[in-house]
Amino acid sequence: MNSNNRKLRRTVLCMALGLGLASLAVPAAFAGSNDGSVVGHTAAGAVITVNNTATGFTRSVTADAKGNYRFPFLPVGTYTLESSKDGAPVGHAVNVTVSLGNATTVNVGGASDATALEAISVSGTILPGVDVSSTESATNVTREQLSRIPVDQNITSVAILAPGVNRGVAGFGGISFGGSSVAENSFYVNGLNVTDFYNRNGFSSAPFAFYQEFQVKTGGYSVEFGRTTGGVINAVTRTGTNDFHFGTETTLEPGNWHSRADDHYRADGTRYLTAGKDRDSLVKLNGYVSGPIVKDKLFFFAMYEARGATPRNTNDDGTVLTSNGSDTGFWGATIDWHVNDSNLLSAMAFSDKDKNVGDVYDYDYENQQLGGKTNEIYTDTGGKNWALTWTSYLTNDLSMKLMYGRNNRESFNRGLSDLECNRVATDGDIPLPGIGLGCTTNSLVSKRNDVRKQARADFEWTLGDHLLRFGYDSEKNTSDYDRYYPGPGALYYNVYQAAPGSSISNPSGGVVPAGYTGYVRARRYEISGTFETTNSAYYIEDNWQVTPNVLLNLGLRRDGFDNKTGDGDSYIKMDNMIAPRLGFSWDMHGDGTTKLFGNLGRYYLPVANVINIKQAGGLLDERTYYAFDGWQTLDRNGSPYAMPILGPQLGGVDVSQGDGSVGDLRSEVDHDMDQVYQDELILGFQQMLNDKWSWGVSGTYRRLHNAIDDMGITQTPCGPLLDSDGDPTTQWVMANPGSKVSIWGDTNCDGTPDGYVDIDTAKHGWAMYDSDGNYLGERGWVKPKRTYTAMEFQIDRAWDDKWAFNASYTLSWSRGNAEGPVNSDTNFDDTGRTENFDDPWVNFGGDGYLPNDRRHQIKLRGTYAITPQWQLGADLQILSGTPVTGFGSGNPYDATSYHSYYICVQNCGFIPGEVDADGDPVPYPSEQRVYERSPRGKYGRTPWSYDLGASISWQKPIGTDSRIKAKFAVYNLLNSQRTLGVNQDLQTSISDSTSDTFGEGVRFQSPRFAQLTVSVDF
Repeated sequence: MNSNNRKLRRTVLCMALGLGLASLAVPAAFAGSNDGSVVGHTAAGAVITVNNTATGFTRSVTADAKGNYRFPFLPVGTYTLESSKDGAPVGHAVNVTVSLGNATTVNVGGASDATALEAISVSGTILPGVDVSSTESATNVTREQLSRIPVDQNITSVAILAPGVNRGVAGFGGISFGGSSVAENSFYVNGLNVTDFYNRNGFSSAPFAFYQEFQVKTGGYSVEFGRTTGGVINAVTRTGTNDFHFGTETTLEPGNWHSRADDHYRADGTRYLTAGKDRDSLVKLNGYVSGPIVKDKLFFFAMYEARGATPRNTNDDGTVLTSNGSDTGFWGATIDWHVNDSNLLSAMAFSDKDKNVGDVYDYDYENQQLGGKTNEIYTDTGGKNWALTWTSYLTNDLSMKLMYGRNNRESFNRGLSDLECNRVATDGDIPLPGIGLGCTTNSLVSKRNDVRKQARADFEWTLGDHLLRFGYDSEKNTSDYDRYYPGPGALYYNVYQAAPGSSISNPSGGVVPAGYTGYVRARRYEISGTFETTNSAYYIEDNWQVTPNVLLNLGLRRDGFDNKTGDGDSYIKMDNMIAPRLGFSWDMHGDGTTKLFGNLGRYYLPVANVINIKQAGGLLDERTYYAFDGWQTLDRNGSPYAMPILGPQLGGVDVSQGDGSVGDLRSEVDHDMDQVYQDELILGFQQMLNDKWSWGVSGTYRRLHNAIDDMGITQTPCGPLLDSDGDPTTQWVMANPGSKVSIWGDTNCDGTPDGYVDIDTAKHGWAMYDSDGNYLGERGWVKPKRTYTAMEFQIDRAWDDKWAFNASYTLSWSRGNAEGPVNSDTNFDDTGRTENFDDPWVNFGGDGYLPNDRRHQIKLRGTYAITPQWQLGADLQILSGTPVTGFGSGNPYDATSYHSYYICVQNCGFIPGEVDADGDPVPYPSEQRVYERSPRGKYGRTPWSYDLGASISWQKPIGTDSRIKAKFAVYNLLNSQRTLGVNQDLQTSISDSTSDTFGEGVRFQSPRFAQLTVSVDF
């Protein structure tokens, strides 16, 4: 056998790895967001043909003068590949699997004279292994793989299989990629962007049985992907073929298959978190049918899933029990039309609409007695989604893909008691009255309908050693929004414990008077309107095969974002955001078995629609503070409830973020705002050890630049800002903290706004006063920063119908003073409107390890076939804990009392023996208080967590093409309920004492539960 054939045999053997290797988090291919490609080398001038026998789709290309060929934009599936020259076959036909976002390399021959090549028989199917044509990092998981391991039926559970990807550490959930916050990711289904653009924490999701394959992109993704500084989850749906198929799948999670959650108690025996009666219960019945409408031409896939979910939960005090019920049907469908071998049309649609009704009851947890029904809460979510995709192979070297789609997400929350009942909450320190607070458990009335209209065009053009990829992507995102608090006056009462003489967090001023041990904040918060954002991008990329073994990837993406006001005018508009991407791939041995790769890229993050709504609309946000004078008992429909008794008003009415009018927004947004972007560097190595085993290692460095957040400007070059009464006031501005800010104001200090005023907020912008109101000068803000450094190690054993195994270890550091557009450690999920930069002192001294920092992440999963019918599966995730910070209230430089990285340790209360004219104690002046720093992570970390899942599955053929399959899975098999998050408020007000609840667990691992899935396919 000649050397070419020996090389071919080695390459084909090493590429035949099975679907298990596709799950290795290694570079993915330059391919569209709902397809894959086949590339390789054969005899110069040979004709290569791929044929999908299941659909009849056939495509042929001619190899160039160097023998290179490429099939772009191939629908996911299995193909037969043949090569011939001058009518003579080059080798034998082979089966090739095209997976999502990957390029499968198939080298057939290597000489220009095909007749000199000896035929080689190939067993098995060639699948994506070491993709030497790419510099991306991704993890692929197929429907078949998921059926073999214990993975719960949601996309989050799939995403966290990838190294460096974890659930968010805050109560509002989400997914963190590579140290990023949960509000920085993008999600696609068949190329349609389904990311929640309101606050970017969430996505539309089809029924799980609708998906065929997932790709989790963790870094280095190419230029057709943008609008993310976190990660990308890309999914493709199931489709029809020439054979008719139908089947059903039933998933059962009875309530008694869920272990009891632990209640949690303080040292004195007081229960502060009641969870023992919380219980989930779920039944899903899915049916599907697929097949040809016209054989070899037109295919369909359709499914419907009936779902009955009946979870119940109590409030933390155990005084209210809510029994939920949701029985909405979910559906999805695809139609694929092979117009001819050069043109394909695909349509996809699905609905994730859900309607939940929560029946709310009084509850006596101690005696396990259910009282009367007090409310009903109605929650509508989700919507209908669709996309049309047209793919054309214009010439042998030029291909095009056009897509247009619509993504809809509704969110409507309301309750029966909204008209007559206010919401009441406490900070946990105020003594409770022993009955329920307020007469509603509904915290707000909100209705939002988000509609995304998306269009994109993608092209691939092969020019010799260069593969040019270019395209355009546009989105129009519209939010119809209406929100207010329930109850008379639309007021929400929050009751806080505070010592007499303590300052409260009210810019209008206010001190808790003598004789009172707390205060009440009465907040009115209303907004409505229609808000639009448009996003657009152009991209171009050159994949240059410099040598047969070295590929350079040179890409450029230009983004533009335009967030508009409720009146349709531009509010935050940024364009010419140039994102370069540079990567390389070195096929070290020239046979596709060993690769060194790297990627350097820039990624931009758009501004969420929540900013338009709450900053550029008619927002009314009034906060009035009162001394807390105890509880009063009232009655509604025979059920008693408690309301706070309001004492004297403390300070004035704080119009915090809006007075109900739009106003002149030029003074509320930075005219020359810089974008938020992240630079990323990845260097990695991957090697196939044999036809089943492979391993890889990679290093990642990410650095986030800038933040867009609301800032409280209190001084301009003309001096401190004063209101009409001559008192200090605050101008809230969306801007880049720590950078130059340009806002509409008074340029010549005559009291009349007449132009743009520049303020270097690294040094200026915040006026300081002593306790007597004397002006002391001004200060600026620290610049936000975040870095992520990681080493990832991974080893994979491909599935061979006997067993498969994957193991990864991630060692990482996430450092800085800003997590991103949300705050997990203070549980603040209003994207882009954190308190981090409200004044210069909130984030002063805030450098350290960030909330998503996990030093060690170990992930193991595998499958073992006991017999051809019986399989065991396991998934183990071991994670080190996250930092615990003790947040203070106030700082040594100013009288404000936001969260801070300082605690008051001396002169925090009253001056001994001193009283004012009314006989009330006199507090120490703010400049006499003594603080000590309380840096990030000072109080250690949450404990390590261990989550083991196990499954056993059985399958039996029924005839030739049918089967029955059952999988029984247990999640959190060891029933570990370790603490995942703690209360990090060390001081909730400026006082000598610290909070008794600091360090208490507030979020824990979900208890063990079991799931049975039975499917029948014909």
